[in-house]
Amino acid sequence: MPAPRLSPFAALRHRNFRLFYSGQTISLIGTWMQSLGQGWLVLQLTNSAFAVGLVSALGSLPVLLFSLPAGVYVDRTNKHRVVMIAQTLLLALALVLGVLVALHRIAAWQVGLIAALVGLVFAFEVPARQSLIVDLVGKDDLMNAIALNSSAFNATRVVGPAVAGFLISGVGIAACFLLNAASYVAVIVGLAKMRMPPYTHPTGEASYWERFREGARFAFGDRRVAALIAMTAILSVFGFPYVVLMPVFARDVLHVGARGLGFLTAAIGVGAMASALGLAAFGPRLRKGKVIQWAGPAFALAIGGFAFSRWFPLALFALAASGVAMVLENAVTNTLLQMLVPDALRGRVMGFWTFVFVGFAPIGSLQVGFMAERFGAPVAVAIGAAVCFVASIVMWRVVPEVTRLR
Repeated sequence: MPAPRLSPFAALRHRNFRLFYSGQTISLIGTWMQSLGQGWLVLQLTNSAFAVGLVSALGSLPVLLFSLPAGVYVDRTNKHRVVMIAQTLLLALALVLGVLVALHRIAAWQVGLIAALVGLVFAFEVPARQSLIVDLVGKDDLMNAIALNSSAFNATRVVGPAVAGFLISGVGIAACFLLNAASYVAVIVGLAKMRMPPYTHPTGEASYWERFREGARFAFGDRRVAALIAMTAILSVFGFPYVVLMPVFARDVLHVGARGLGFLTAAIGVGAMASALGLAAFGPRLRKGKVIQWAGPAFALAIGGFAFSRWFPLALFALAASGVAMVLENAVTNTLLQMLVPDALRGRVMGFWTFVFVGFAPIGSLQVGFMAERFGAPVAVAIGAAVCFVASIVMWRVVPEVTRLR
């Protein structure tokens, strides 16, 4: 059988995905600006690493509480409409935050409240958006579409934080939030211009709990799906929260200030963007199970190296390496889950994935904030790296069938 033709932009031949991708790319620049600005704002208002972690946790707590019922809802409604409404609400919340900061009427509790409301929107938006992608491109181009989305996510992670760092020091932190609000217009316009087939409501009279149990039986009855979700949960609690402590590392460990914070966050994006583009180009020829097997340990080693870096260029290199491994882990896990799940259960299974990937973030943010407050940010990140390394090795020894997936 001939090898799959390498085409890093295969998914862009679909008009609807082109509209989604272009709008999402512009919007993500603003999202990263707000993410960096929010952490720096909370640190300024409270001078507490724990508060930075707490506000980040508040942003993810609604996902923990509502993503599972949201997955059931997504399977029974128009995903395109859900994403459109969610993007409009996110625009409004960013605008409110920007105005409050500009008027000097902002307090830490208000930042936390808005972060929680954003999280509530994301509880419905993320499973709907993830499930919508296969409707835009089909299964043949799914891996390429996910990789391209990841490349946009991480390319903007380079641009957004770097711009935000300069805006904070030169114009003021309110600009980060106001420009984010403006950026949502692009994705809303793209969604509005899509030509989607008429929506047909699923038939059947099954109750909410029956539909939920059906999704849960599949998610935890298939060892491969269960293992992928479990590994994502471990990384979400102990690995990915290192990003929450970037303001602390920038100010107190590496002493590089707001501009340095922008470059630290951008370094993750540089590595992640390179990884995503490589995955988009060579994904059809990669053994996805083998990528999953080695991405976790590589990620753990990278963030462990960052934890003990005291030289700014070395810290940037370690963060870039963490970005490479993080994209491989997340994008391939996402692809495998969507390939393993039946179409009728996709929203529910992606709801479970959202539950652990985003919803467990408050647990991770709180634990890393607590550990940083008690033992220091480097020790907190190093402990998380050690847990992720051991878990990655053990998981794929216990469930080796995942490593054989192609």
